[in-house]
Amino acid sequence: MERSAVNPDAARKPVAPPSVAPSSAPAAAAPSPATAAPPSVAPSPAAASAVEAPPAATPSAAASPVEAPSAATPVAQSAPRDVREAWEMALRRKKLVRWVVSWLPHRLTILIRGALRWEHLVIGKVSQRWRRSLQLRVVGTTLVISVIIIAVLGFFLTEQISYGLLANAEKSARAQTLAELNTARSLSGLTQEPNAETALQFMYNVGQKLQPTCSPTTTYCVVVGLKSDLAARPAFVPWVSSVGNPAGTVPPALVASVEQEQAQEYAGKVESQLYYDPTTLTFSDGGPSEPAIAFGAPLGNWYQLYVIFPLDQEQQTLQLVQTTLIGVGVALVALLAAIVSLVTRWVVLPVRHAARAAQRLSAGQLEERMAVGGADDLGSLATSFNDMAASLQEKLRELEELSKAQRQFVSDVSHELRTPMTTIRMAAEILYESREQLDAAAARSAELLQSQTERFEILLTDLLEISRHDANVATLDAEPADICDIVRRSADDAQQLAERRGCRIEFRLPAQACLAEVDRRRVERILRNLLVNAVEHGEGKDVVVTVAADRDAIAVAVRDHGVGLGAGEDQLVFERFWRADPARARTTGGTGLGLAIALEDARLHGGWLQARGEKGRGSVFRLTLPRIAGQPIAGSPLPLGPDETEVVTIVLEADLAGGARG
Repeated sequence: MERSAVNPDAARKPVAPPSVAPSSAPAAAAPSPATAAPPSVAPSPAAASAVEAPPAATPSAAASPVEAPSAATPVAQSAPRDVREAWEMALRRKKLVRWVVSWLPHRLTILIRGALRWEHLVIGKVSQRWRRSLQLRVVGTTLVISVIIIAVLGFFLTEQISYGLLANAEKSARAQTLAELNTARSLSGLTQEPNAETALQFMYNVGQKLQPTCSPTTTYCVVVGLKSDLAARPAFVPWVSSVGNPAGTVPPALVASVEQEQAQEYAGKVESQLYYDPTTLTFSDGGPSEPAIAFGAPLGNWYQLYVIFPLDQEQQTLQLVQTTLIGVGVALVALLAAIVSLVTRWVVLPVRHAARAAQRLSAGQLEERMAVGGADDLGSLATSFNDMAASLQEKLRELEELSKAQRQFVSDVSHELRTPMTTIRMAAEILYESREQLDAAAARSAELLQSQTERFEILLTDLLEISRHDANVATLDAEPADICDIVRRSADDAQQLAERRGCRIEFRLPAQACLAEVDRRRVERILRNLLVNAVEHGEGKDVVVTVAADRDAIAVAVRDHGVGLGAGEDQLVFERFWRADPARARTTGGTGLGLAIALEDARLHGGWLQARGEKGRGSVFRLTLPRIAGQPIAGSPLPLGPDETEVVTIVLEADLAGGARG
């Protein structure tokens, strides 16, 4: 019974590869009211899901096609852009970013986006290089660790040197200050109560006695000051010094400490103390200021003595040490990087050579070997690899010779059996034609002999065909043909079996012709095998044959509603002589090689033959062929699953069962 296809958008869902425009799918006839799904019931995701990719056993599996409905083709085309700019989409989802972008000029937004994309591109390339290069990871890790260790050691070394220089400068400055203080205390006028003139004269004499001049070449500067209560009186000069700004050079904290010590001496303290504080020395001639250390002590009851020691020499020494440490550290890091790079190169290069040799070996170049450069571990690796490659080559050669001998044996036996098989067949036909003249037992024996002879001849034919595929000598006689006509012609034998089983074969064919370059004989053999198997295992239920096409491929799906396939049996079903139920009798004289030959015929066309099923719900076999023989295909026009009508039935059954339980 032939009728038009049902609901092409849901039942067939033609799929185009990502490069095919959605308009390339063939137009289908109007849906039949008898099989269309009710609008109130939504099909399950299984009916609208993307068409599955071919199994790994098919030759075209290397291309790893990802199939999707034609309506989703634009999404598939934009997928690489979405993946590449996922970070940008995540950034745009943030409210603060959207608010800032709304206030920025459009050109500035474009520049920022371009800079971010360039940054992500560079980071991505560096990250990829980091993941793929063992040498880069070793050298980079060594550099980071070396820089951290050298920086920590340099910091502590610099601190120790700085502390030592400062301690030595402080010690020498203290000794110099005590000497200057003793000299100043020996001058006359120290104990005399001063007025404006005598105070100025005494401070001037102390300055001239201790240090006539103060310049950048001197090792210290002297500052003589008055007590704060005298300095506050009119006509008194608070400071006498060659320093341009004594009040700014002498730290206020040091002045306060000296004032407190002077008050204690005035109260009767016998021995005075020295005080010191870091400061900045400013010269009267406008020279650059320098770091310094200031020492101070009371000079009698009315005067104060401050000695300023520049630290320029210590600073220059410390800068020289720091520069030397930085230079040595950089040179040491570079030297470590060069050494590590050289050492890792010695290790990584043989590993890379081993990886390339292994890739060539896996590609079939069994004569590939590694160069043995010594007796060390790397030499042992090369020797072991070469031994493994030689052993593998020998084993493969033995297996190839054994397989060739087996194929030759099967081919020779099949050819040799054809002559006696022809004689046996002729004798069986004579006995079968004269069975009416024999008794009942002899007549039954003649019928069994005839049927088993036919089955044995079919087995020989299948063995010859499978041996041609094994020997890679099978040829394809492709010519343009209408797949719908081939489907109808292939169903003749299955129709007779279906009538005996009390079921029928339902055709869902498109209105227009489905032309493709195929080998008629091989495609008819594939479809005949699928139809006979569907009727035999359909448990007396109807078989549905669906044909669909797109711009690149044509698909034929044979659906039965019988015993189905268990988990993992969708691949085992194509094994030679495999049977789902070994106890099940072959009522149609099958040999167990039909699906294996069908799979090889599909591969010879560059197509797919796939199966899917469920225990108790039947199975579906889908044949997908390219319109041009040998052209790679990316998807199938038909889904590998139940059609829309079956999905609606399953959903209704589930709803009714749920209502009955409720």
